[in-house]
Amino acid sequence: METKELTHYKTLVAKLPHLKKEIGKVIVGQQEAIEEILIALLAGGHCLLEGVPGLAKTLMVKTMADALEMNFKRIQFTPDLMPGDIVGTEILEEDHETGRKFFKFNRGPIFANVVLADEINRTPPKTQAALLEAMQEYKVTYAGTDYELPRPFLIIATQNPIEQAGTYPLPEAQLDRFLLYIKLSYPSEQEELNVLKSTTGTARPTLQTVLTDQEIMDLQNLTRQVHISDDLIGYINKLVRATRPESSSSAFVKQWCDWGAGPRAGQALVLCSKARAVLHERFSVVPEDIQTLAYPILRHRIALNFRAEAENVTTDQVIKELLTK
Repeated sequence: METKELTHYKTLVAKLPHLKKEIGKVIVGQQEAIEEILIALLAGGHCLLEGVPGLAKTLMVKTMADALEMNFKRIQFTPDLMPGDIVGTEILEEDHETGRKFFKFNRGPIFANVVLADEINRTPPKTQAALLEAMQEYKVTYAGTDYELPRPFLIIATQNPIEQAGTYPLPEAQLDRFLLYIKLSYPSEQEELNVLKSTTGTARPTLQTVLTDQEIMDLQNLTRQVHISDDLIGYINKLVRATRPESSSSAFVKQWCDWGAGPRAGQALVLCSKARAVLHERFSVVPEDIQTLAYPILRHRIALNFRAEAENVTTDQVIKELLTK
């Protein structure tokens, strides 16, 4: 890496703590979730946010988009939502000069830098699947024509863990396309007190733009250049393979799991560990990066058996067991 390029990257990395500070002007607490969303952004992936109502999931995503000056769109998923409501549809238009009629593609809300798919499990699989191509290929195909999505591009989907009536759980194949599965917890007593004080008055914080679109893409490029040792890659490989009952040496996994994480989990763990290193202003991965991110990366890629569900064993317990061993 040339000196000029290195200086440019160091300048961008130095802005990341300021970015978290700007988001913190609006969002009280939830530092772990904010960090994981930023990791998904740096790694160029998408994330699924799960939390009970009122934990500022939508506000968190909107605030991040504002601090980055990214184009933000929110889609409220409902049982009657159609794929065309997401990707767009063709409309018939007329050329007023010639009188010739033609079809024009009217782009849907998916054409934004940050797309919030709110309550994604409230819409049928047909509509959920409309996101698949966009998430994986960064384009939309309509009537045989490809339409490129803007870059950087990030989908953040939310779901409510407590109200399951009238919902359509995401299939495993689509869950696997989310880089991170982030679980939001209730705020601490002091954080909740601060929320009550800061959100019930007339004051509204003003956010400053910290990073441009091009600077975010530069940081995404830097993320892939971060150093990770062969030993740590080997550790990630063993960790992912240990989640599979047929090849795992863990009795805990064999007892409670039906199947484990695929190769995409290992790729995600390497890339997200690099992104976390950048977020912490480092240029190499350390074991703490891997151990911290093992939970949001693996929890939706491990399938428990019926006995585990009956005994309330969670995938987080499986991951903790593997990290301990």
